[in-house]
Amino acid sequence: MIDQRHNAPRRYFVDAKGRRVLIGLSLEETAEFEALAVAATEEAIAVDDVRWLDLYSRHEAAWRVWIAQSQAKPTQDLGFVNYV
Repeated sequence: MIDQRHNAPRRYFVDAKGRRVLIGLSLEETAEFEALAVAATEEAIAVDDVRWLDLYSRHEAAWRVWIAQSQAKPTQDLGFVNYV
């Protein structure tokens, strides 16, 4: 079980090559999400906002599943993580 009282768990994992990947997204989607987040602070573009929201929603849903599983028992199977 993950102790969440003092520190929030990370919302990402580190792949075999040491790259940060958001839970529920692929490496490419994580890079796109981060690029869109930077662009949104510089200049709002409606199409990019929709794509960012889609990626964020998928990440958030997968993260909530991960939190629920981690509170119930130690996580052994990371099948919900999209390694592609």
